[in-house]
Amino acid sequence: MKYCQVFKLLKTICLGVILFTVVGCASIPEGQIRSKKDPWEAMNRNVFAFNQSLDDYLLIPIARAYQFVLPETVRTGISNIFANVGDVYTALNNFLQGKPKSATDDLIRVFVNTTMGLGGIMDVASMAGVEKHAEDFGQTFAVWGFGEGPYMVLPLLGASSVRDTVGWVFDLETDILINLINDIPLRNSITGVRVVDQRVRFIGASELLDSAAIDRYSFIRDSYFQRRRYKIYDGNPPPQEDDDEILPVKVQPTLK
Repeated sequence: MKYCQVFKLLKTICLGVILFTVVGCASIPEGQIRSKKDPWEAMNRNVFAFNQSLDDYLLIPIARAYQFVLPETVRTGISNIFANVGDVYTALNNFLQGKPKSATDDLIRVFVNTTMGLGGIMDVASMAGVEKHAEDFGQTFAVWGFGEGPYMVLPLLGASSVRDTVGWVFDLETDILINLINDIPLRNSITGVRVVDQRVRFIGASELLDSAAIDRYSFIRDSYFQRRRYKIYDGNPPPQEDDDEILPVKVQPTLK
């Protein structure tokens, strides 16, 4: 299957990161409060350092060149195309989470943007007031009652948890742009543009973090858990007695 090549590439990268982790020098800052959700913090910090170096010396320069070469309208069109494809498996996850109305809205978005929006270049559905959602298999597993497990920092992919890492594998298997494109150079080129497009969207946030006197690792970890919890509960998370406990998330599917 097409995603096997992706796994081979990631396997090679992971082996390199493991070697980097063994000889790495990243350590937990003195006085830093240890999180119960992050029992693998020392290893995670080494992978985080690897990702940060890759970002600083490769991804950010490419993203800035991408911004410089392509006009904003072109970049927006490219982002819209990727978002339109994303609505397909968002619909799938909404169905699996027991939210048929949201899933139907997602499919309407795909139909409208693919036809009237010239293949997704224009987000006509949003202009028409059709709500956009963002769902993945990690969120679906949370709705099904699976606990998030410990925090993980994945090579290239960044912040994750055990549950979301398993979910990412399912996301990859259902990814249209990986599984339905037979031409390998074309598929790799599209994947590269997709990565750069995602990175461009967060350049401003990276610059803000760089200017703040904080432990970037801890900030990203804590923000990750807060953001995932917000998304799992569709923007309305219930009160939580202890935010630092590793607990399964139990969500009752709601009809929307």
